[in-house]
Amino acid sequence: MAPVISALNPTQGPAAGGNQVTISGSSFIGATAVRFGTNSAAFGVVSNSQITAFPPPGSGAVTVRVTSPSGTSNGVTYTYVPAPVLTSLAPGQGPTSGGNPVILTGTGFTGASTVQFGAASAVFTVNSSTQITATAPAGSGSVAVTVTTPGGTSNSLTYTYVTAAAPVVIDLGSHFGPTAGGNSVTILGAGLTGATAVHFGAQAAGFTVVGDNQITATAPAGTGTVVVTVTTPGGTSSTGIGNPYYTYVAQPALTSLAPDTGPATGGTGVTINGTALTYTDKVFFGATLATFAAISDTIVLATAPPGAGSVPVTVHSPGGTSNPLTYTYQ
Repeated sequence: MAPVISALNPTQGPAAGGNQVTISGSSFIGATAVRFGTNSAAFGVVSNSQITAFPPPGSGAVTVRVTSPSGTSNGVTYTYVPAPVLTSLAPGQGPTSGGNPVILTGTGFTGASTVQFGAASAVFTVNSSTQITATAPAGSGSVAVTVTTPGGTSNSLTYTYVTAAAPVVIDLGSHFGPTAGGNSVTILGAGLTGATAVHFGAQAAGFTVVGDNQITATAPAGTGTVVVTVTTPGGTSSTGIGNPYYTYVAQPALTSLAPDTGPATGGTGVTINGTALTYTDKVFFGATLATFAAISDTIVLATAPPGAGSVPVTVHSPGGTSNPLTYTYQ
């Protein structure tokens, strides 16, 4: 009876060949040949239902068959996978304590099984066939970073562990901003030179390092109160020192004025009703600033300045400028 192949394990391997493949099936006793495509493979018959084979070099998908004096088996597909290639690491250095993200760029990352920083394995996520995000393990000195897939192990790139102190965020030029982001925020601190990332909470921000004590960042969109952190090769800043908190403020919205008319001489107390009024920093009657007090998130008490005709009343806060409501001078 001709041999029958039921399964291969694994079903893929490196283009260089030489890896071990277990062929499961039946009627293997007396097998005289195992072929991967048209190429013969070294093999050993373990039992009537199992063969251990060592694929020859190859490429793409090929058909595996077993031949014995009784005939040739059915074919089962085996795929040769190119070895992964590493082209860059970002950043190429980090703290000896590890824990920082490192972006690996290259090709052939699909199916990656391990990422090594020297002898230490790293936790990682395959983002695509060309990118992996790894978390650097603890280490020291310079180590070789490699990626292993069914296609083999990549070339190595050097990652250097440094002992520089972690950066410190002491204060922010502004602790409030709109939920839409896009505003400039000055970050003040120490050890900021060489910064590789700035985050507002979990959101990455664009930034420019002005000096060792200052970074100018562009706030990303967000909500609530978040911690602003800076990452350098020495590590990531913590909340133990200074005031790194940043609060996203919703745009104020006005619903009514009471009263909405008053004398041209001004001096009328006007209750401004709306939402997101807590952080009000300016009230305008037309182009004229009014004195005011923010009583709650829904009420601002303003004193109408002198004016004439009908003017738009608006409220400004770190969240932006509100819609206008009309106030009429009589």
